Amino acid sequence: MSMHRRSPLQGTQRLARALALTAAATTALGMTLGGPAQAAPGAPGEPPSKQEVRAQVDQLYEEADRAAERFNAAQEYQKRLQSEADGLQGQVAAAQDELNRLRGDLNAVAAAQYRAGGIDPAVALMLDTDPAGYLARARSLNQAAERQSATVRQVIDRQLRLDQRRAETSAKLAELEEARRTLAESKQQIQQRLDQAQRLLNTLGAAERAGMALEDAKEAEQRATRGTDRLDLGDLPAPSDRAAAALAAATSRIGSPYVYGSAGPYAFDCSGLMYWSWRQAGVTLPRTSQAQMYAGRRVSLSEARPGDLVIFFRDMHHVGMYAGGGVVVHAPHPGARVRYESVNAMPVAGVVRV
Repeated sequence: MSMHRRSPLQGTQRLARALALTAAATTALGMTLGGPAQAAPGAPGEPPSKQEVRAQVDQLYEEADRAAERFNAAQEYQKRLQSEADGLQGQVAAAQDELNRLRGDLNAVAAAQYRAGGIDPAVALMLDTDPAGYLARARSLNQAAERQSATVRQVIDRQLRLDQRRAETSAKLAELEEARRTLAESKQQIQQRLDQAQRLLNTLGAAERAGMALEDAKEAEQRATRGTDRLDLGDLPAPSDRAAAALAAATSRIGSPYVYGSAGPYAFDCSGLMYWSWRQAGVTLPRTSQAQMYAGRRVSLSEARPGDLVIFFRDMHHVGMYAGGGVVVHAPHPGARVRYESVNAMPVAGVVRV
C-alpha cells in the first residue's frame, strides 16, 4: 500500500460484498451451529432484539479474543517446554550410555585383578618361572588399579549427573503436561464463547445476521475515514524499511478472516497478523500481544509511525499495526475480517517500535 495522504479505502467494497455473502461470518471459524438460543434480556418468550444480540455477541467476542491470546501463550510455552524436554531426554540417554561404558571398563579391571590377586605377591614372585614378566604384569595391575580408582570416581560423578538430569526431565515433563492442560482449557473457553455467540446469532434471521456483520464493518470504515469516503493515512514515513515492509504485508491481508490461533497466510488472530507481517520483513516477533508489547522500544501514541505495534486494553489482549493518520490495520475479532480501524476505537495500552 502506498503511503500517500488521500487514498481510497482499500478493500472496502470487496469486504462489504464478502460480509454480505457470508451472513453468518462466524461459520468461517468452524463454529458449532444450532443448539438452543441463549436467554437474552426482553419480555418473557420474546426473542432478543438485534441490538441486544449485538451487544452480547461483541462481549463474547472480546472474551474469546482474550482467551485466544492465552491460547497462543500456552501454545508457545508448550512448544518451548517440548523442545527442552526432548533435549533433556537426549542428555539422559547419552549419560546412561557413558555410565554403562564406564561400568564395563570397571568390571574388566576388577576381573583382571581377581584373576591375578589370589596369592601373596612375594610368594607369587618366588614361584613365578618368569619373575621379570611377573613384575611387568604387577606394574600393569597397579596401573589398572589406579585407572580403576579414577573410573570409580567417574562412575559416581556420572551417576549423580544422570540422576540430576532425570529429575530435571521429570519436572519438565510435569510442566509440559500442565501447559497442555492450560492449552486445552483456553481452547475450551474460546469455543464456549464462540458457541454462545453463535446461539445468539441464531436467534436472528439470516438477513439480520448479514446486516449486523455489514453494519459492524461499515462502522469501522466510518471510524477509520472519519465519516468520509477516503482513507487519509497522512504522509509520515515508516521508521525503517522493515517497518514499511511489515505494513505492506499487513495491508495485503485486508479482507482475510479472523481465526483464533492462526498466523497466516490466509487467516489470522490479532497477534498472528502482526507475527506474520513482520516475518515477511525478516523479523520474528513474539507470538502474543502481551509479549509483543516488549518486542521493541516504547514510544508515545503521538510519536507513532507506520509499522509500529499498537497494543490495546489494560490486559494487552489486542494488537494492531499503525498505518498512519490515526489508523491501524488489525484482525478485529471472530466473525470479522482484517480491516482498518481508528486507533481511538479501543483504549491504547502502549505503542512499540520494532
